[in-house]
Amino acid sequence: MKRVHRLRQVVNAVNLSTCLGLLLAVTATRRPRGVRRAPDGLLVAGGYRPPLPAAPVFTVGNVVLVRGDASGLADGSRLLRHEARHCTQYAWCLGLPMIALYVVCAGASMLLCGDWSSYNPFERLAGLADGGYERRPLRPVLRRLLGGGSRPPRAG
Repeated sequence: MKRVHRLRQVVNAVNLSTCLGLLLAVTATRRPRGVRRAPDGLLVAGGYRPPLPAAPVFTVGNVVLVRGDASGLADGSRLLRHEARHCTQYAWCLGLPMIALYVVCAGASMLLCGDWSSYNPFERLAGLADGGYERRPLRPVLRRLLGGGSRPPRAG
């Protein structure tokens, strides 16, 4: 494992975000012992049941939680790389504060374009397309106010 991934793994263990992810994997999945190791220090757990968050795949610390069968999340896939970037974001946000920051950013994105991810900096930095998200334009009233066209936001 690369040093940067080991550092991320240690930081997310110390900041307790991976502990919360493992707690969710044990208490909120159909197969509590079905956690598998993935590349770069990630852990993947399938069968997540609670209604929130609504996403089919999400990350807490270094733990990637999947609503369905986790075997569909292949090592090296674009989606797993997207979730790995969220793991790094947990480390940079010092763990659990990322959850509140993410919710605020998702709410702002919803207000701006009617979508939780398009203007959420966490999703944009993790790669919208890799996460399976479409890039949506600002709401028409905001485009008119800002004098912009009807084009979707630029990549980046």
